[in-house]
Amino acid sequence: MADHLRWGILGAANFARQQMAPAIHAARGGAVSAIATSAPEKAEPFAAFAPGLRVFDSYDALLADPEIDAVYIPLPNSMHVEWSEKAAEAGKHVLCEKPIAMEVAGIDRLIETRDRTGKLIAEAWMISHHPQFAKARELIRDGALGRIVRIDSTHSFYNDDLDNIRNRPETGGGALGDIGIYAFGAIRLITGQEPEELLAVETDWINGIDASTHVMARFPEFLYSGRVSMRAAPWQEIVVHGERAVLRLPVPFNVQVFGQASVELHHPGGHVESWRWPAENHYVLQVEAFNRAVLEHADWPLPLEFSRGTQAWIDRIRATAKA
Repeated sequence: MADHLRWGILGAANFARQQMAPAIHAARGGAVSAIATSAPEKAEPFAAFAPGLRVFDSYDALLADPEIDAVYIPLPNSMHVEWSEKAAEAGKHVLCEKPIAMEVAGIDRLIETRDRTGKLIAEAWMISHHPQFAKARELIRDGALGRIVRIDSTHSFYNDDLDNIRNRPETGGGALGDIGIYAFGAIRLITGQEPEELLAVETDWINGIDASTHVMARFPEFLYSGRVSMRAAPWQEIVVHGERAVLRLPVPFNVQVFGQASVELHHPGGHVESWRWPAENHYVLQVEAFNRAVLEHADWPLPLEFSRGTQAWIDRIRATAKA
């Protein structure tokens, strides 16, 4: 681990193959060195961009390899805490897909493991590394909008395949677990405020999972309305309505997939300021930040304590919906 991290990947998930593994290999300070999968043919697309890739037939075998410094975990939600703990105990730094746990108690376990082992354990929440969120925070902090009146956010896609892990309760499926961190956590990220009161929760339960959840909440300085859904046409947006201007992020979450990242500041009279990032890859930026945190002891911007705050909110929403 002299000048770069040697990464291993637990599982050959489609998302790992399409997005995160190429990002890990492209990021400064690291390279994909190994993958664990029981089906060797699934490793072939990874080897295409990572020459010399070593393939292990089990997760435990990969974790036992002393030549692996860090692991990326794209497993089903219900497996995140278990394998993040095992990886850290094996001496590896951990970047685990969101949600890193299905409830606050799981994150508490990981905080204890992180502190005891001294290994970085982080939730792979790529949006927090994209410059559009830094710009949104800056505009809000500097008062460009005046007093915030309300914030709305939405994130939706359509998936009614009941065999898919997102639609199965035993694998941690549901809109809250899959994308709640985006629509709800992003508000904490850009405002620095915490929700005080849940005013309303409406949930569509299908096959034991929340297919859609709509929330209204009160923050210290504004009202919030947010919706996540796995049974609606793909859409995403954050709108921050202030007294003097309106801030809009039209592609806050799936940059370069749903569209181009931009921040719009709408002034009275129709004048619009805008900032655009056509080429930034937030997956690469996330991995580079992780590599710096390990190799250079740089600050990791969103520790598990931040993840815990978002999960605590999601736990409250889920409990209210079930009640």
